[in-house]
Amino acid sequence: PDGGGKSTQARLLVEHLAARGLPAVLTREPGGTSIGDQIRRTLMDLGNTGMYPRTEILLFSASRAQIVHEVIRPRLEAGAVVVCDRFYDSTLAYQGYGHGLDLTALRAITDFATGGLRPDLTFLIDLPAEDGLRRRRRGGQWNRLDAYDLAFHQRVRQGYFDLAAAEPDRWVTVDATRPVDAVQSEIRRVVEARLERDR
Repeated sequence: PDGGGKSTQARLLVEHLAARGLPAVLTREPGGTSIGDQIRRTLMDLGNTGMYPRTEILLFSASRAQIVHEVIRPRLEAGAVVVCDRFYDSTLAYQGYGHGLDLTALRAITDFATGGLRPDLTFLIDLPAEDGLRRRRRGGQWNRLDAYDLAFHQRVRQGYFDLAAAEPDRWVTVDATRPVDAVQSEIRRVVEARLERDR
């Protein structure tokens, strides 16, 4: 959920992996490519509060299709570890659980955008929705998605819980109310164990 510190944690993880000599790349959604960054500006603009939820999902998917094609797939094929600051499941949580759009349709759209690419490991960096929004407002990063009401963000958080419960082998939930270093230590432990297992 917003305000959990995922961008900081993703950056710290990539720095850690690189320090260990592992080729690692960080991506973010929406954005991460020239085309994706243009889409991001439209999606995040507080002037676009009238955006229809179906428009929102298609714009997010367009940005995702571009970054998968331009960055993620080529890096994976070159043997890199790709750490994504948001990816596949954010669509299900935000547009599915948050907006109430059909999850089956969203999965089909997302599979089309990614060419079927799914994460090997997903972290739910969790904290209560009201705490996350307070952090966002305090940090001066407020955008169109943040401006949805608290009930929307609570549905998103519950959506993440439901998604994690459905695929426990892929998801790891981390308590983001703790200090940044404690959260990062847990993430590193899990990632290193997974990399060792999949070697």
